[in-house]
Amino acid sequence: MMTKWLFAAIFSLMVTVPTSLVLAISASAAGSKADYDAAVKQADADYKAASARCGDMTANAKDVCQAEAKRDRDVAKATAEASRDGTAKAQAKAHKVKADRDYDVAKQMCGDKMGNDKDVCVKEAKVAHEKALGASKVEKAAATGTSTDVAEARREAKKDTMDAKYKADKEKCDALSGDAKDKCTADVKARYGK
Repeated sequence: MMTKWLFAAIFSLMVTVPTSLVLAISASAAGSKADYDAAVKQADADYKAASARCGDMTANAKDVCQAEAKRDRDVAKATAEASRDGTAKAQAKAHKVKADRDYDVAKQMCGDKMGNDKDVCVKEAKVAHEKALGASKVEKAAATGTSTDVAEARREAKKDTMDAKYKADKEKCDALSGDAKDKCTADVKARYGK
C-alpha cells in the first residue's frame, strides 16, 4: 500500500507543473529577450523565497524543500529559454530538465527510508524518470524527425522504462529471503524475459 502511495506521489510530482512555471510560460508567450529576462529574474526571486522557507526545516524535509526550490527554478528557466528560442530542441531540453529535477526531488523524498525500502524507493523514482525522459524523446522525435525516428524513440523509451521497472521489481525481492526470494526473483525474470 505504501509503495503504491509513494509511486503515485512521485508520479504526480513528475506531471504537476509548478505555479511559477505556469506564470513564466504565460509571461513569455511573445518569446522576446525581455520576456526571457523577466522570467529568469522571477525564477531567481521565487527560488530565493522558497529557499528561505526551507531554512526553518530540518533533516530530510529541508533537503526535499531545497530540491523542490531548485527544481522549480531550473524548470522555469529552461521553459523561458524554450519559449524564447521557440525550437523543438529547446522544448525537449526543458522537458529533460524537468524530468531530471523531478527525479532529484523524488530521490530526496526517499531519504527518510532505510535499507531495502530506500533502495526500492530510489528505483521506483528511476522508473518515473525514465518514463518522463522517454516521453520527452518521443516528443522531440515527433517534432523534428520522421515516423521512423518516432518509432525508434518509442522503442528506446519503452526499453529504458522496462529496464528500470525490472530493476525496481528485482530490488523488491531483496527484502525477502530463502525460497520466497528465489521465487520472487524467478517470477520477475520471467515477467521481463530476462
